Amino acid sequence: MTTVEDKLREMGLELPEAPPPVAAYVPCVRTGNLIFVSGQVPRVKGELQFRGHLGDELSVEQGMTAARVCALNALAIVKNEIGSLDRIRRVVKVTGYVASSAGFQQQPRVIDGASVFLSELLGDRGKHARAAVGVNELPLGVAVELEIIVEVE
Repeated sequence: MTTVEDKLREMGLELPEAPPPVAAYVPCVRTGNLIFVSGQVPRVKGELQFRGHLGDELSVEQGMTAARVCALNALAIVKNEIGSLDRIRRVVKVTGYVASSAGFQQQPRVIDGASVFLSELLGDRGKHARAAVGVNELPLGVAVELEIIVEVE
């Protein structure tokens, strides 16, 4: 049987280490069979990536890649909490925040970088409710921040 992490490798991706919090919060909170993952930024091997605003310094495609990196970091936190991504029953909700220049209105396309990735990785279990919100600034100057809620076994 193919595991979620096998599928990740088939996609040419690797699950990173769960990133530590950068302020006074915990990476996730579990209540019952739901895990609420704190907002994740595009950090790769400890280094922030994709800084700036969509529609100005960054393209939609770069934003989509940033959203996928955020989703990978969120999954790393879920794995750290439950031991195996195979225990995910469903991605319930994704909320994506996009640092947007004036007039930029493609936040849904940017957050598709996470949504499409989660659906490709988890099939129907990865389909979710979602919000894509444009904001003026995000922490640490990043272009995208993502939070997810997952249901687990």
